[in-house]
Amino acid sequence: MKRWQFWLGILVSIACIVFLVLPRLNFPQLWDSLRSANYLWLIPGISVYFIGVWVRSWRLHYMMRPIKKVPVRTLFPMVCIGYMGNNIYPARAGEFLLRPYVIKQKAGVPISVSFAIVLIERMFDAVVMMLFIFVNLPELARLTGASNTVGNIQEVAIVGTVVFFGALLVFLLAAMFPLVTSRAVEWSVRHLTPSRFRPKLQGLADRFLEGLSCLRSPRDAVMILLTSIVIWLLETGKYWFLMQGFPFTVSFFALMLMNGIANLVTTIPSAPAYVGTFEAAGISILTAYGVNGTVATAYTVVLHAALWLPITLLGAWFMVREGLSMTKVRKEVETAPPPPMT
Repeated sequence: MKRWQFWLGILVSIACIVFLVLPRLNFPQLWDSLRSANYLWLIPGISVYFIGVWVRSWRLHYMMRPIKKVPVRTLFPMVCIGYMGNNIYPARAGEFLLRPYVIKQKAGVPISVSFAIVLIERMFDAVVMMLFIFVNLPELARLTGASNTVGNIQEVAIVGTVVFFGALLVFLLAAMFPLVTSRAVEWSVRHLTPSRFRPKLQGLADRFLEGLSCLRSPRDAVMILLTSIVIWLLETGKYWFLMQGFPFTVSFFALMLMNGIANLVTTIPSAPAYVGTFEAAGISILTAYGVNGTVATAYTVVLHAALWLPITLLGAWFMVREGLSMTKVRKEVETAPPPPMT
C-alpha cells in the first residue's frame, strides 16, 4: 500500500475503466446479457484451461531437467501458487516471488535459478503472444483502418516482437556459450560494481546462468516453444468455449488475437487482478470485430472472472496446504542470504 507502483497501477486501472470501458456500457443491457448467458460453457472452458496449467507444469519439469528432475505432480501445485500470486500482485509478479520460493522449499532449487527459468518462460510466452498477433496481421490491418480504439496495434506488435525476440536471442546465446558469458559477467561484476556487492552479484549471476542451461540444446529450445504454443492455444480454447454462451461469434483466430493483446496489455502496471486493463483490451478487440459493446463487455467480464477465480482459489488452497503465507514468503525472500559462489 505504501509503494508508488501500487498506486500507479490503481490509477492505470481506473483510467482504463473510466475512459475505455464505461463509455460503451448500457447497464440495463449489461445485466440482461449477464443474466441470459449460458454458464454451462464454463465447465469445458475451465477444464481445458486446467489442462493448459498441467502442460505448463510439464514445461517447467522439462526446463528444470538439466538442473534437477522434479515430477510434474510436484510442480503442478507450485505453478498454481505462482498463478495465484500473479492474480493478486500487480504486473503478474507472483511467479517471480512465490513460485521460486516454493520450489526452493520443496525441491531444493535455488531461488535465482527458478527466477531465470520464470524469465525464460515469460520470454517464450511473449513470443507466442506476438505470433498470435502476427497470424492476424492481415485482418488486423482492416480493423485498424475501421477502429480508432485498435489504433496502432501493428506498430506495437512489431516493436514488441523485436524486443522479445531480441531478449530471447540474448538468452539463447548466453546459454549456448556459457564460458564466454560467465567470463563477461565476471568481468562486469569485478569492474563495474562496488566491491561490497560483488560476492552477492557474482553468486546470483552464476545461479542465473545455471537456470539458462535448459536452452543449451536447440532441440530443447524448440520443444519449449512448441509447448508454449500448445499452452496458449488451450487458453484460447477457453475463450472459444465461453463464447458459445453469449450471442456473438468470431473466429478462433480473432480470439487468439484477443488473447495475445490482452495478455500483453496486462503486463503493464495495473490494480491487482489486472482489473481494467484486461477489460479494455478484450472489449476493444471484440467491438472492432463488430460485436455489440454491451455483449462484448459482459463476455469479457465473465471471461476475466473465469480466468481469475478458479486458479486463484486452487493456488490459495495449495498454499494453505503447504503452511505458507504471503507475509512469510515475502520476509524470507527479502532476508535470504546470497547464494554461494560457484
